[in-house]
Amino acid sequence: MLGKTYVVKSSKGHIKDLPKSRLAIDIENNFEPEYILVQGKAALKNELLKLAESSKSVLLASDPDREGEAIAWHLAEVLGVDKSEKCRVRFYEITEKAVKTAVNNPDYIDVNKVDAQQARRVLDRLVGYTLSPLLWKKIRYGLSAGRVQSVALNLICEREREIQKFVPDPYWVIIAECENSQNLYELRAEKFDGKTLMKNSLPLLINTQEKAEEIINEIKANSIIVTECKSKNSAHSAPAPFRTSTLQQEASRKLSFAPTHTMRIAQALYEGINIPGTGHVGLITYMRTDSQRISEEALSACREFIKSNYKPEYLPEKANIFAQNKSAKVQDAHEAIRPTNINLTPEKLEETLTPEQLKLYSLIWRRFVASQMSEAISAKTTIKAEAGKVGLKQEGEILVFDGWSALWPLDLKGSEISKVKEKTELTLIRTKSDQKFTKPPARYSEAGLIKILEENGVGRPSTYATIAGTLDSRGYVEKNEEKRFCPTALGMTVDEFLAKYFNRKDLSSIVDAGFTAQMEKELDEVEEAQRKWLDVVSEFWGEFSNTLEEAQGADKVPLPDPEPIGEKCPDCGHDLVKKRGRFGEFIACSNYPECKYTRPILESIGVTCPKCGKGEIIKRKSKKAGKTFYGCSRYPDCDYLAWNRPAGEKCPECGEDLYVRGSTIYCLKCKYKTQNNSANE
Repeated sequence: MLGKTYVVKSSKGHIKDLPKSRLAIDIENNFEPEYILVQGKAALKNELLKLAESSKSVLLASDPDREGEAIAWHLAEVLGVDKSEKCRVRFYEITEKAVKTAVNNPDYIDVNKVDAQQARRVLDRLVGYTLSPLLWKKIRYGLSAGRVQSVALNLICEREREIQKFVPDPYWVIIAECENSQNLYELRAEKFDGKTLMKNSLPLLINTQEKAEEIINEIKANSIIVTECKSKNSAHSAPAPFRTSTLQQEASRKLSFAPTHTMRIAQALYEGINIPGTGHVGLITYMRTDSQRISEEALSACREFIKSNYKPEYLPEKANIFAQNKSAKVQDAHEAIRPTNINLTPEKLEETLTPEQLKLYSLIWRRFVASQMSEAISAKTTIKAEAGKVGLKQEGEILVFDGWSALWPLDLKGSEISKVKEKTELTLIRTKSDQKFTKPPARYSEAGLIKILEENGVGRPSTYATIAGTLDSRGYVEKNEEKRFCPTALGMTVDEFLAKYFNRKDLSSIVDAGFTAQMEKELDEVEEAQRKWLDVVSEFWGEFSNTLEEAQGADKVPLPDPEPIGEKCPDCGHDLVKKRGRFGEFIACSNYPECKYTRPILESIGVTCPKCGKGEIIKRKSKKAGKTFYGCSRYPDCDYLAWNRPAGEKCPECGEDLYVRGSTIYCLKCKYKTQNNSANE
């Protein structure tokens, strides 16, 4: 893009950083950090230094965020670049125009961003390198704690405690199936004797079998008369383009991508690929952003694309502008995540991108174009009826105009129902009474955890992707069958210890989401030159060090005893117990280290192997990534393996194996789907 007069080289991330082996923060000397050359980068440093000395000038083009600014600062130090000169270039998309514009208009290194990054680095180092040894001493060697990590763990553990304390309440849903001369209706009992039966959308006042029977008898004993039938159109605004957190959430929901995996693919799309006949092109704008702002040029191009490819009614009169995320003011130099060239549709890149790159690019492209399309319009019909003292109701919704939902799915509540005149008498076909139970709050999925962290102002786009991986690698959490986080016994123990000493609503409250959010605001203030980084760190350390000293006097916390499995060790006769290692749970002898007997936990899913017909399908985890897969219990005699959970049935349409995901049984080959009636409600 820049031609032969430029040499472009990569520092491959930070050239200098804090050493991993020690604290490296001089607390007594104004928290001075000790930066050293990153291990293994001596040859790279010498190569860059030699190139810098032989060049007319050096431009630093690291990523346009705090981390990138710190990389540029340290590169300037190492390469002898005058930091008072305009040596910094920033671009938010790797396209020829954006790169050349940035290079022709260099700027100064943003010292405030460098200070904000340094404050975060020092704070995280102070917490991690003082708190982790405390956990080693009080609980077990090898544990870790962190400023954002500990908040995430606390959220997961608190949710688990809510679930453990939850007592389900029974309730009954009563449906009156009715008809007139033309249509069928399913009306739900919502009032009785003038009282509303509903609470939080659940008919909790129908809480006994006797009450349910009383309402059913009232319906059967009286005529069902329609009292109201209304239809109302509702406009659904277009969804905002992606920022980092929403991209990670949607990629998790729709593509089953882990946040770290999403960011790796997004990085590749940002850095670009070679497109035949075009050359190297960055396909998306910078993917670490809190902003929902779109440049005027990109808006115009998108609107022109919609105008050329859709009917006139799909293009709104004015561009859709989205309210800025509250935490995004510092990051507003970035745009939202969007394609750099709207005319590079996913279909045009099918032969160029890998399947995963194409899926993520398509997600970004469709979301961006949808964000600039007209409102979707739905019509909601509400029918109300009475049967004696019982009030009945049915709602349905249909799409009148798809608008932006032509590209991005819109979830409607209910299905289409036919209108009926008021005072019409409906004929009762039958009543249905289903007993249900209230459910505890759901455990967090990766998408849900990112959402709650963002809502609480905890962390920033660069931190979301790594949080879940850290908790999992430490053995604090594991994922259940629904891919939701469950804290382990170790995770609960660590959280209880940290919450006891470090959740006091003061500057040492590292497990409190509100405190951590306040720290993020203070880091933003450093970037905006409203506060000094040293003041932020000093105030925190004053409180935190006192609490740390107090916690040093705590008693050692016993870990929960390993869970016996009711079997004896075949080698020595002692009890076998369930333990947890770096690759998950396994069976071991309680007489360890004298007896080193171990075996993996073979969790059968109750399905016969579809390949050999003899073994059972066992749930396993891959050692490299910890990803769940399914194999035959007769391995290695039978090498059956599947990443999807087998249903133990054949597809009625094509004869291939069926698989299970939640409440759905599906076929990978012909896209056949059906309800999984055995799934827990």
